[in-house]
Amino acid sequence: MKSRFPKKVVLTTVAVIAAVWLLACAALYDTMRQPPETFARFMSKIPGPVAFLVLPFETLWTHARAGHLEVGDAAPDFSLMKLDKSASVQLSNLTAQGRPVALIFGSYT
Repeated sequence: MKSRFPKKVVLTTVAVIAAVWLLACAALYDTMRQPPETFARFMSKIPGPVAFLVLPFETLWTHARAGHLEVGDAAPDFSLMKLDKSASVQLSNLTAQGRPVALIFGSYT
């Protein structure tokens, strides 16, 4: 008695699903490496929690945003808005004054 689904059909289906999954992972990884606005536009078109449930989202995010800093490297330049939104502060302006700058990253909630 022949099986209902031949092995070739099953293998082809699995191969197509794997290829689509790999392409989706590659597209998501490439988009994660783009500026935040581009990534946000891309994610707004993904229905529901699909990217989080089907794809290795956290692993891709960790690798895409890892950066290339080593211990002892200078911090990359950035600017942030003051809490009262009166002006922005740029790191390079603070370091140009010749005084040390302490960067503290944390949550105050």
